[in-house]
Amino acid sequence: MALTTRRRALTTLAAGLAGSVALPAYAQAGEDRHRPRPLWRAHAHNDYLHPRPLLDALDHRFGSVEADIYLVDGQLLVAHDPVELDPARTLESLYLNPLAARVKANGGSVYRGHRRPLQLLIDIKTEGAATYLELDRRLRRYRHLFTTYSRGRVRPGAVTAVISGDRAARVPMEAQSERRAFYDGRLLDLLAPVPAPASFIPLVSDNWTLNFTWQGVGTFPEAERQKLRSIVSTAHSRGQRVRFWATPDLAGPARDAVWGELLAADADHLNTDDLAGLEAFLDARGRS
Repeated sequence: MALTTRRRALTTLAAGLAGSVALPAYAQAGEDRHRPRPLWRAHAHNDYLHPRPLLDALDHRFGSVEADIYLVDGQLLVAHDPVELDPARTLESLYLNPLAARVKANGGSVYRGHRRPLQLLIDIKTEGAATYLELDRRLRRYRHLFTTYSRGRVRPGAVTAVISGDRAARVPMEAQSERRAFYDGRLLDLLAPVPAPASFIPLVSDNWTLNFTWQGVGTFPEAERQKLRSIVSTAHSRGQRVRFWATPDLAGPARDAVWGELLAADADHLNTDDLAGLEAFLDARGRS
């Protein structure tokens, strides 16, 4: 076979294989398979309920994970409900120690070759002030792991801890001149006469069902679409990110429609318990 003919045949074969095999978006874009594109918008809600907390989310390239904590006898236990509390499932064992080990192995980042911090959303389920003060003591043991705030300056780390849940945590946090955690605001914080800066509230989260009637079926009402875009625009103008929880999470057209509108509005995080589902959705659209 002539060289030119052989090259043409190989090119045709390669094209046929590419058309028959669905490659991940990062592979289609020629990205290093060993350093796949992290999905910074992907938020693992109730992450600790997966078979391998944290690790499953990282395998699916998520940029944000959520852990609920309870202060019990001086320990910070991770669980969704009190009946599920297990002394072996601590914040350190499920999240802090594995993150520290991974960052050390990766030369200072959660995703090798990507310096953007992973978001660790910590949802406080017991009384906020006391739980936060204990959490603050734990975070200080990992001094090189977390993004810090010190006297008006934010120094990025491999992981940014954001505190949600019981609102009483805000008082001791605002009193600190140095922190290794930040506060998860609500939409009311966007309307405050003197809004807190992004150095305290980098994230604004709220319940989708309390703010929008649309659940992905039919046309998104234009007034609600504009409301969503106004929320995101206002937050972004202040250097803050936006997340909604309680969005539809059953696989199907309704969930895809809501996720699509969130992407179109440039919302920063999509909330899910379905790691593979959100990964596939973002990959199919080439979004991270």
